[in-house]
Formats: sequence, structure tokens, C-alpha cells
Amino acid sequence: MAGWLTHDEGRLSLAGNGRSRHPIAVKSKPTFEIAIDPARNIARLQYSGKVTAGHMPDCVGQITSLLPRLRAGFTVLVDLSGLDSMEIDCVPYLSGIMDFCRAQGVGTVIRVIPDPSKDIGLNILSLIHYRGEVHIVTCDTLDEAEKLVA
Repeated sequence: MAGWLTHDEGRLSLAGNGRSRHPIAVKSKPTFEIAIDPARNIARLQYSGKVTAGHMPDCVGQITSLLPRLRAGFTVLVDLSGLDSMEIDCVPYLSGIMDFCRAQGVGTVIRVIPDPSKDIGLNILSLIHYRGEVHIVTCDTLDEAEKLVA
């Protein structure tokens, strides 16, 4: 059967010559991932793809359940290198995450932002929510950020 793949909001379908479409199962990368390393006192967050406000409640839930396992003074490494876009409606969630991190005793936030146009306003939010109490470092590459946490 001759056909082609079409993409519709994260779903791929096989379409061909006016015949019916057959779904193809494709596992896509999640828009948000978190991993913590209690021994090194670090949390690693990665945003990728197109992040919407609909993705954020799960993100907040994961963060609030995992960060309490770290000690005060912990480091958060936020990797935005795979981020395509983030909706403005994500701001209240990001603000809540920053407030939670501050309340948990975050010491350093390292951000990987290879494309400055994708900063999504984190510098401004940091001024408000971290209130100068948190050391912020911005890196161009993940390798550069990894050297800082090594």
C-alpha cells in the first residue's frame, strides 16, 4: 500500500490514495522530564518540544514530590536545549515551581539556553521569585552546565 505519514498534534497517521487512515504507534519524547540525585544534591529538569499549560500540572506534581528528597542548598539544572516553544499560560506554573524551589532551599539554578530567543522570561521571573537569594548561571550548552555540577 502506497502512503505517506501525516502529523496531527503529536499523532502520526498513514494516509494513502484516499483510503482510510491507519494509526501508527509512535512514542514521542515527553515535554518535561525530571531526575534527582540525592547523593549529589541536584535536580535535573528538561523541557522539550512545544510545552503547553496542559503539560504543566504533571510537571508541578513531579517536582513537588521529588524535590523534598534533596537537602537545602541543592542545585537545579534546567535544560531548555530541546525546547521549541512554551505557552505564556505556563507562567503561573513556572512561578509556582520557582517559589517551591525557594521554599525548599535551592542554592543554585543552572540553565541551558542555547538560543537566547527561547529564554521564555526566566530571568525576569527569577528576579521576582528568587529575590536575589539564589545563584543563577546561564549556559549555552549542556556540556558547559555539566562541568559546573561536576
